[in-house]
Amino acid sequence: MNHENQLKILEKFVLDKEKELIPLFNSRSHSVYKKLKNILDIFKEERLSTADFQTSTGLGCDDISRIKIDQIFARVLSAEKAAVRMQFVSGTHAISSVLFGVLRPGDLMLSITGRPYDTLEEVIGIRGQRNGSLIDFGVNYEQIEFRDNDLYFEEIENFMRINVCKLVFIQKSCGYSWRRSLTNNDINRICSFVHSQDPACICFVDNCYGEFVEDSEPLENGANIIAGSLIKNLGGTIVPTGGYIAGDKNLVELACSRLTAPGIGSNAGINFGLGRLILQGLFLSPQMVVQSLNCADLIASVFASIGFKVLPEKHSYRSDTIQGIQLKDPVLVKKILQSFQNSSPVDSFLNVASSPMSGYASNLIMSGGTFIDGSTSEFSADSPLREPYNIFIQGGTHIAHVKIALIQLISNLLEENLITRDFLSSI
Repeated sequence: MNHENQLKILEKFVLDKEKELIPLFNSRSHSVYKKLKNILDIFKEERLSTADFQTSTGLGCDDISRIKIDQIFARVLSAEKAAVRMQFVSGTHAISSVLFGVLRPGDLMLSITGRPYDTLEEVIGIRGQRNGSLIDFGVNYEQIEFRDNDLYFEEIENFMRINVCKLVFIQKSCGYSWRRSLTNNDINRICSFVHSQDPACICFVDNCYGEFVEDSEPLENGANIIAGSLIKNLGGTIVPTGGYIAGDKNLVELACSRLTAPGIGSNAGINFGLGRLILQGLFLSPQMVVQSLNCADLIASVFASIGFKVLPEKHSYRSDTIQGIQLKDPVLVKKILQSFQNSSPVDSFLNVASSPMSGYASNLIMSGGTFIDGSTSEFSADSPLREPYNIFIQGGTHIAHVKIALIQLISNLLEENLITRDFLSSI
């Protein structure tokens, strides 16, 4: 079979997989309508105007753009208060600011979703030199494993009966773990249970990759505070950097005092003229999130059909924008990520390579030819190079791009005999 004919057959294969998913895609369109209508209503009620796109200089003590953005995000996320800041370099930075802002020496932090995402391990102090970590500052840390994709309330109850927890940490997304991501219904159950044991315990949700995926947000389900990145869901693929914190007013202020300084807290900081992009990104984000979800279902369907284990499976209920693929082979990891890189709009000519990255336990290999460097609301994929050699795919601004990437990927894998042609018999 010549290359051109092979591509035509593979195009039909991928398009057939897309057709199977059309009813699911259509069902998601109403969620965009509801979320966008809510955003537009809030814009109108908050009297958003072009004046709110302006920026100040220096301390930005009365920066009207920052103040308006915080008010809008607070309402969108059902929070008493929000802080949207370009000074957050990542979601990890925003999460770290909450942890250091809220916790004090002698306090106990309990993760009930097992070991956290790699970049938080050094923040907590469970990996590395512990220099400047929470543990280094005298904060205690314990974790309860998220075994068999289920929550163990009896284990949480037993732990809290003999320990006073200042903060319970809940990671909504699977991160680099091979487990299902939590739903907001899960978070509701967790927060209700934790607060029934100790009403003063703070429920903190790492909301990265989860924003606008479901019909509610964690703060509507009992969480006290959440944090995330603006180069993920809420940035709508156009915000160039930054992160957010939202939740109980006093907790957000404590976190901001860590970001700036006590006495300043949330009352200073400029957005460097990016106010328009931040608000436009929020306006675009419901549509962009649904595109990511549709892309994830197509990716799951295609990879499952060519013989790989996927999580979540197609048609599964999704609570974040991550699609996991289990490869069990570092060679396949590199081949797949290289193919995705070659289908990227930016830096398509670069070769992917494994390398160490600050904050990560293992070398990483990434496909990230995105317009915003490191953006995971655009189509990207990465893998920690450790067994069982899973890759994690995120984002996708439109499904046409993902179809192009998948067709080219399968062609490359066939040409190198890395997958069998058995699946072609069904076409």
